[in-house]
Amino acid sequence: MADLSTSSHAKGSDEVKDFICSSCKEQAYADFYCKTCLKLYCGKCIQLHDKWFRKHSAYGRNDMKEWPVSKEVGEFLLKCEAHKDDKIEMLCDDHSQLCCTKCAFNDHSKCSKVTPISELTNMQPTDLQGLSVELETVMGGIKSLQINQEASVQSLQRTYKEHGAVMIEQLRGNLNTNIDECGNSSVGTSGKNLKEEMCWSVLSILNEFDNITVKELNEIKEEVISIKGSVTSSIHKCTSLHNDLSHFHEIVQKIGDNKELCLIASIKCKHIIQQALTLLGKSGKAFHVQSITKHNVRIPSDSGECYIGGICVLPDGQALVVDWKNHNVKLLNQQYQVVSHWDVNARPVDICLITPSEVAVAVNDHDSKIHEVQFITVYQGKLVPGRKFQLQHECRGIDHHQGDLFVISSEELYKYTLNGKQVCSLYRSFEYTVNKCAVSPTGDRLYISSNYSWQNKLLTLARDGTLLATFTDPDLRGPSGLHVTPAGQVLVCGWGSHTVLQVGWEGQSKLTTLATWEDGVWCPGSVCYSSTTSSIIVGVYGKDNILVFRVE
Repeated sequence: MADLSTSSHAKGSDEVKDFICSSCKEQAYADFYCKTCLKLYCGKCIQLHDKWFRKHSAYGRNDMKEWPVSKEVGEFLLKCEAHKDDKIEMLCDDHSQLCCTKCAFNDHSKCSKVTPISELTNMQPTDLQGLSVELETVMGGIKSLQINQEASVQSLQRTYKEHGAVMIEQLRGNLNTNIDECGNSSVGTSGKNLKEEMCWSVLSILNEFDNITVKELNEIKEEVISIKGSVTSSIHKCTSLHNDLSHFHEIVQKIGDNKELCLIASIKCKHIIQQALTLLGKSGKAFHVQSITKHNVRIPSDSGECYIGGICVLPDGQALVVDWKNHNVKLLNQQYQVVSHWDVNARPVDICLITPSEVAVAVNDHDSKIHEVQFITVYQGKLVPGRKFQLQHECRGIDHHQGDLFVISSEELYKYTLNGKQVCSLYRSFEYTVNKCAVSPTGDRLYISSNYSWQNKLLTLARDGTLLATFTDPDLRGPSGLHVTPAGQVLVCGWGSHTVLQVGWEGQSKLTTLATWEDGVWCPGSVCYSSTTSSIIVGVYGKDNILVFRVE
């Protein structure tokens, strides 16, 4: 038998141990294994081995599939995650879940098929090279995501500092203007009166700065703190998941051709890869609608039927909807009842989440030439308006990602900071009119619905605005409402086809048609997914109801 001496590798009690040299007294890590000697050797000892045993075949770490499986590797893979003292013995086909006898009895007794691992091993390939490559690819994606998130934190900090500097500069400009005006009107005025007038003017400007500008600075500061906390939490998830992926990648190299361990490692790796894809916003899971209900969102002060142009959901399950027809924003509780509303000075067309308690509303009125972004905070069940900034173009849609605001006009997609500074134009369409925009959970993909002359296109862009994919489908006529779930599932409404579709995160294929006019969908203009209730909320045109799809 091989002397499978091992040493702790660094992760804790569940970490797989590494091989150490069988011969030397220094307890050095082994770099070679001799199949003839059935022994492990470090770099120094293998030289002496090769000198005496020239015909023996020694395999390095690049050929670890030729090495024996260490006891610790086997124990780690076979250990049940729920019951640490029990060994994995079965696979539940219904849940694709590995289980020990306790799991099988407690959690899977009603499942249609629970198969012993021993019956499955002959049907499984022993070559894990493909799995190793997949792990490496996902690890690279997680690392890139972490780098981008760290850059977002730095960008947020710059945004706050820049906004503070702009506010101070505005104050300085107001003071200088006031002093100039007082100087120009000083003819016939005594020095005492002029001094007193200037003092009162300066005091008035300072008071206005205290009451308005400081409030705006505090709003942005709180936004930055909240978003930074969320991004930091996500960075920690990336770090933990990257460690787990790296851990399994190392294990895969050590299994060799043990069919039972290959099968178990493959299943466990697939599960962790799926977690990584979800974090990367690349989930390919299609929703299945379980039920559809209607909820009335009309209030007594509404002058006409509701047209819900935008929807967003707070982490606590409350939802906000913008009623384009009645010029208001409505807060819905978890039962989708209107509990508060706020009247807007023009037509609200879309809404997005900024922090767990704050949203940004795109306000656009072609006749009155009002184009602005209005921030609203939900506080103790009420809608409290905050700062706003004006736009020099129309705004038909809006979305947010880690301090970046994406605003779309009738033909162009822009990126803004939270303080209203236009960063750049990301995409311009000369061929067709664009409508709504949405950003992926990682911020690396942008989606645009386009319906000019019924071209019926969903566009997918890279972070820099490069066009990656164009999607068309007979079930998608007049693309309108658009939303991306935290797992990266793309939902888009067909206003003219009365449909709600789910499209793959690549933006190239339809996964499923979730609902049609037969399900009560009529000219849908907005859509949003609630992770809290596992529901898809749809706003329809000319109706007083929203539709709620319970999904799996």
